[in-house]
Amino acid sequence: MSRKMDRRGFLKALPFIPTATIDEIKSPTERNEDIIRPPYSTCETDFSACAECSGSCIEACEEKILYRLKDGSPHIVYSDKGCTFCKKCAESCEFEVLSVENPERINVQVRIDISKCMAWNGTMCFSCKEPCIDNAIKFEGIFKPQILPDVCTGCGFCLNVCPSGAVQVFPLKRGDNEEAV
Repeated sequence: MSRKMDRRGFLKALPFIPTATIDEIKSPTERNEDIIRPPYSTCETDFSACAECSGSCIEACEEKILYRLKDGSPHIVYSDKGCTFCKKCAESCEFEVLSVENPERINVQVRIDISKCMAWNGTMCFSCKEPCIDNAIKFEGIFKPQILPDVCTGCGFCLNVCPSGAVQVFPLKRGDNEEAV
């Protein structure tokens, strides 16, 4: 008996393949605006000790969303998963760069591009709200989803379920207001 698979099912069945190898990723000083750091760090966290590390935080990540840059420091690549804030990355950090004493949030701002959002453009869609573990997405009626910045932890579960790519994440940089997530 042959079962047909739709396109979404086929794409989800493929293993996640990063779009760049570690050698292709530039150092944090060259592309700091693109780097999403793991939770249990702040915008001021010094990742220089990561060069001496074996990458224990990457190995400990249950969701397999942590990767290493050329300098050894960890960053997040949201694939089809997000961060569950299990603390294992911080607990395994050999040099205490990641610490459970730091906030349980990822230093990003998550936004909805209303020009791409199906709900903002009249189609009933709740794709981003359903996987949100923080209930950080509210709808004005059945349309117009909005992210509640004071509730959103930047977990990333809403990013890849959006059929139109309207949910976007922007790393906060040193000097940005961390409460603006």
